[in-house]
Amino acid sequence: MSGKKRILVDETEWYRAQRAAQNLRQVRRDVPRLLDEVRRRTEADQARTRAELEERARRTEQALSGLSAQTRRLEQDTGRRLREQSERLHKDLRDTTDRLERDTRTALDEHRAALERELAAERDQRHRDIAGLTGRLDELAGNRERAATATQGWLADGVTMSEFIATTLPHERHAPGRLDRLRLDLDTARRNSDIGHYEAALSLAQRAYLDLSELRLDIEHRELERRLAATAATDALVLVETLITENEIRPVMGPDGQPLPGVELDVDHWSEGELKELREQVAERLSRARDDATTAAAQRELTAEAADLEQRLGELVDRAGMRQLASQLRVNLADSVAETLSRIGAYELADGEYQDEDERRSYHAVLQHANGNKIVVQVLPAPDEETGQVMRVLSYDYDTVAEREIRDRAEAVRQALQEDGHPTGPLESELGVPEPEAPDLNRFRRHRAQPGSRTAPGGSS
Repeated sequence: MSGKKRILVDETEWYRAQRAAQNLRQVRRDVPRLLDEVRRRTEADQARTRAELEERARRTEQALSGLSAQTRRLEQDTGRRLREQSERLHKDLRDTTDRLERDTRTALDEHRAALERELAAERDQRHRDIAGLTGRLDELAGNRERAATATQGWLADGVTMSEFIATTLPHERHAPGRLDRLRLDLDTARRNSDIGHYEAALSLAQRAYLDLSELRLDIEHRELERRLAATAATDALVLVETLITENEIRPVMGPDGQPLPGVELDVDHWSEGELKELREQVAERLSRARDDATTAAAQRELTAEAADLEQRLGELVDRAGMRQLASQLRVNLADSVAETLSRIGAYELADGEYQDEDERRSYHAVLQHANGNKIVVQVLPAPDEETGQVMRVLSYDYDTVAEREIRDRAEAVRQALQEDGHPTGPLESELGVPEPEAPDLNRFRRHRAQPGSRTAPGGSS
């Protein structure tokens, strides 16, 4: 004789209907307010970027003032075009963020392509400008004095540009070793000048300066690309961080689609701490996005990860919400069983409690007959996040009860669940006798007071 019966309650359709009613995966609410919050949280990042760009512009202007007239205008025109390009691309990217577009990777790819096109156009323009500066080189051939004067001018400009790059631009980040190599060219030109080889010195000094000027252009473009990628990654991750905050506590909707008064979903509680873990992962990635050492390629990866993290947030909220609803369903199923056993066998509900007084765990109900017989109904979550509940009906009969009578009673419970709209699987018998401690629900209540025992975190139901 088996006093342990098992019923699988299939709640697939119920879960599907509840998901549709609760709209749990939809984590974007109150978009205008969300946009304002994202802007507020990125104000410090924008202010830091503006301050750095302004300081670099000041130092650039100061450095360019030391150039000769022939190169100063060239570098000033380049600086102006770089600033205009930076402001336009940052504005375009900010507009993308303000539209809350999930896939900013497309926008970043477009910006990268635009940067490459504009870098090529800038180089073409500079080559045309440089042609005017270098075209007089043949005129100096044979005139040692003029060649010597021109050489000193190009060497001075080269030193000024190399010092500017060394002290102002992140050259080792974007072009490691190139500055040192070009400085060697300047040294060679200076040695040629010192021994009177002015024509060779002039050609090499001029080429060294122009290579340094192009190095400046490359670094400025690479740094602009990195800053654009950093802005996109930071904004995307701040958006996820804001969405996490917005969805920590959510309303629970009733059948009419309206929030139930006084009923909320504590997402971190019902997700077993997954929301906190997700927040920590976002914070770690946000720290990397704000680190100047993070490359443009790594920043683009962070932007892609932000979209994945937002999707995980939706799944996490959905899972937490369904766990909360399933918790109430376990009580409802136990009540349905109690009503059935009261009707067919005169059993009365004597006690009910969640395991460890934790609503996320299984629900246990004890029913008692006047003759002392007891039935324990255990409603357990289905394993591995399956949609459904597992019901165990444990019989503690102190008079002689035939196996057929126990089975008929459990079958009546299963049919009653079916009639209440809860599809079930076939009735199964478990081997062995019911656990002797199962009727004592105080073991769950004592559990919290025992030293060293696990204490379930609190939360809203």
